[in-house]
Amino acid sequence: MARSSLQQVAGMLGAVRNTLLVGALLLGGVAQAQTGAVKLMVGFPAGGGTDAIARILADKLKDQLGTPVIVENRAGAGGQIAAQALKAAPADGMTFFLSHDHTVSILPLVVKNPGFDPAHDFVAVAGFATFVNALAVSGGTPAKSMNEYLTWVRSQGAGKGTVGVPAPASVPEFLVKVIGQKYALDLQAAPYRGSAPMMGDMLGNQIGAGVGSVPDFIENHKAGKIRVVAVLGGARQAILPDVPTFAELGLAGFEDLPYYGIFAPAGTPKAVIDRFSDAVAKVIAMPDVRERLTTMGLTVGYSSGPQLAARERAYAQTWARIIKASGFQAQ
Repeated sequence: MARSSLQQVAGMLGAVRNTLLVGALLLGGVAQAQTGAVKLMVGFPAGGGTDAIARILADKLKDQLGTPVIVENRAGAGGQIAAQALKAAPADGMTFFLSHDHTVSILPLVVKNPGFDPAHDFVAVAGFATFVNALAVSGGTPAKSMNEYLTWVRSQGAGKGTVGVPAPASVPEFLVKVIGQKYALDLQAAPYRGSAPMMGDMLGNQIGAGVGSVPDFIENHKAGKIRVVAVLGGARQAILPDVPTFAELGLAGFEDLPYYGIFAPAGTPKAVIDRFSDAVAKVIAMPDVRERLTTMGLTVGYSSGPQLAARERAYAQTWARIIKASGFQAQ
């Protein structure tokens, strides 16, 4: 057989294989079950806010997709390990990544060689919520407000201005720097490998305060074990109506809200992406899911893949300016 004929046959076989793959994934039944569960990766340890959110969604997505959906924790480096794993994963519709803004928008700004480029290595699937970051004080700290916390830090001397953050070179770490500059305090960020270990030290009064997302703090705040004293964003949070915004306290310019979204490896068939995106939209519209996410401090709302990608780019542009102004150099 001539070489050109062989190439034509190979091309036809490849097209048939791709058609069968997409068909199997769209059916979501026996074909997927035979190849294993869909993987929803999370870049932070079990027990933190992002992990809890992923498990709520995974439990409902399995019914929408007709196949098991398991959460896989690839913790470390602020989600960088999970993002690299997503880039390396086959684009077969069996691996997805649930992430907030830090890994997708911020890491590429603060790490010289993160090992992934969101614009080329990922495809945005669906956004499902926004949230705000907050400053919370530990239970052993007598402060009950932002001003009382600032006064307490000044009265304690060196070493008491340590503030936990869930990841190095993250938005919370930059916020610690900005707060310190604003109030002329020697605040030092203490980076952790996720919100769960940071919360452990806050509950044990090993550190006096932490900056993280409202979902990270809300349960312990409700239980009186820690106290959220200020939130970012343009308005007070419905779940924390008595907690002022940083803008109310004189620290404006941080109204752009961080987000949660789901991503897939570049090259994943569009039909598969669309089906998963539709499943996410249906899941977050469920009253019980919406209620659980809302009580965690999220503002629930669906975004299509293109809308999520646009949000990711805009958020990165906003923080690129802030990071540059801080004098931070990519490591």
